[in-house]
Amino acid sequence: MGKILRFVQDELLGMEWLATCTGRFLTMIGVDIESKLGGSIHFFVYDTIKIMLLLFSLITFFGYIETYIPPEKTRAVLDKLNGLWANIAAALFGTVTSFCSCSSIPIFIGFTNAGLPVGVTFSFLISSPMVDIASCVLLASVFGWKVVIVYIATGLIIAIVGGWIIGALHMENEVEEFVRNKGKSSQVQILNQTQKDRIKIGLREAFNTIKNIWIFIILGVGVGAFIHNWIPKELVVRILGKGNPFAVLIATLLGAPVYADIFQTIAIAEALLKKGAYLGVILAFMMSITTLSLPSLIMLKKIIKGKLFFAFLAICLVGIMIVGYMFNIIQNILLI
Repeated sequence: MGKILRFVQDELLGMEWLATCTGRFLTMIGVDIESKLGGSIHFFVYDTIKIMLLLFSLITFFGYIETYIPPEKTRAVLDKLNGLWANIAAALFGTVTSFCSCSSIPIFIGFTNAGLPVGVTFSFLISSPMVDIASCVLLASVFGWKVVIVYIATGLIIAIVGGWIIGALHMENEVEEFVRNKGKSSQVQILNQTQKDRIKIGLREAFNTIKNIWIFIILGVGVGAFIHNWIPKELVVRILGKGNPFAVLIATLLGAPVYADIFQTIAIAEALLKKGAYLGVILAFMMSITTLSLPSLIMLKKIIKGKLFFAFLAICLVGIMIVGYMFNIIQNILLI
């Protein structure tokens, strides 16, 4: 069983075969991949192809799966649940969808407009960008499944507890009036889609996603290649390693202004890990980017009021930093 999991992680997700083929091709055309420049080129070409292939495959697959669970169906289910169970269901729905932080906000508005409790909708809003399954599968290609399983579990806990806290604070009036106005719940539309239609939807989702973010993936891989081959390991360790007790806080605050998702930051994370940055620091940076991106916070501030906005911000920041320090402590166990 261990050999099978290792094969899946190294060859299917990590695509070590692609790294070998890329290295041989570059060597054949005269690139010295052992040099700093050649190593950067190797890293850039290999990681760009790997991420694009994984991204296209995963988005196609999960786009296909999502045709079976449209938001209208989920809204109908959540409307029947109460208390903590509703928070759990909303967080799980966020996990199986592939929405970035900005894309999650229109769904949040729809749920709120339909009359769902504000705490339940915030469990979805936190979970959706932070722990969507497609991104986590890609994370496994770098960190392994043990890390990803704990990452998903902790992300869900943040979403469930965060939404529960917001619900317990009774902040329904902190949502802007135009969002709170409950319209007539629309009937769930059941689309008689053929398998061919569902596959087309998945492919369209993949093409649209790549079309929108390919330049950012290339930029992210470029930054990763630079870190991997040109930034001294000692500098990375000093700033983001175990010796700096504020490393998680720094990573969390640095990640918040960035607008990206895990697909776009994976190469940077991979390079930082190889340079000696601590696992919790890297994951805190990535969680902060995906959950607290500046554009999504600007959009969110337009639909909720100050107290609720700062409660959401505080819950996410504290939760991310707790996860970061926890992963720093258990890194040696997870990365064996």
